[in-house]
Amino acid sequence: MNESNVKNVIEAALFAAGRPLTIMQIAQLFDEHVRPAPSTIRAHLNALGEDYEARGIELKETASGFRVQVRAALAGEISRLWPERAPRFSRALLETLALIAYRQPITRAEIEAVRGVAVNPNIVKTLIERNWIRVVGQRDVPGHPELLGTTREFLDYFGLMTLDELPPLAELTAMADINLKLDLGDEPSAEAPAGVRAAAPSLDDDSPEEEERADAAPGAHELVAAGADLES
Repeated sequence: MNESNVKNVIEAALFAAGRPLTIMQIAQLFDEHVRPAPSTIRAHLNALGEDYEARGIELKETASGFRVQVRAALAGEISRLWPERAPRFSRALLETLALIAYRQPITRAEIEAVRGVAVNPNIVKTLIERNWIRVVGQRDVPGHPELLGTTREFLDYFGLMTLDELPPLAELTAMADINLKLDLGDEPSAEAPAGVRAAAPSLDDDSPEEEERADAAPGAHELVAAGADLES
């Protein structure tokens, strides 16, 4: 199989998979006697990334592998393919998720100590059902409370390879001083991924009703904003 065909197979697989693929998973697509080396596959992935630089799609490496995705700048237009409203999540949920992401492993009591309000069990349930967080252990204190941490799916959703790619908390504090004093209303963010809008400004209501009133599914900028607000 020539190099052009190898590249075409890799590209087709990324479009057809509907999920990130690792280099080893891509290698398994080829018969053993013509299977390219991992370094060759990575070189073709790099070439595909360069091919997409001036196009509406991009090649993104996340924690689970490589995927082809729509560029964030085009999300507003592309989101019109799905006229139904995106799942809704409150600012309380985003703050909880940000605390888990930045301070993991963390207990529910520690989250409540930072936020100053009780964590609605529905928030943790929703995050677990979406497979964004999981129980990673128990704190060695009386009662042995569960320790919560993020998952590989969390990294994939926010387009991260590792937690080290989250913005430093010092940057979040600066962002809070600049941006979070503004009213976070109902207008969509210009940089939001498809279906993402700014989170509702409520900071202290974890009631089920608040979950229903929240504006939309979170994107990376909402998570960053929630983390910044908690650190400011």
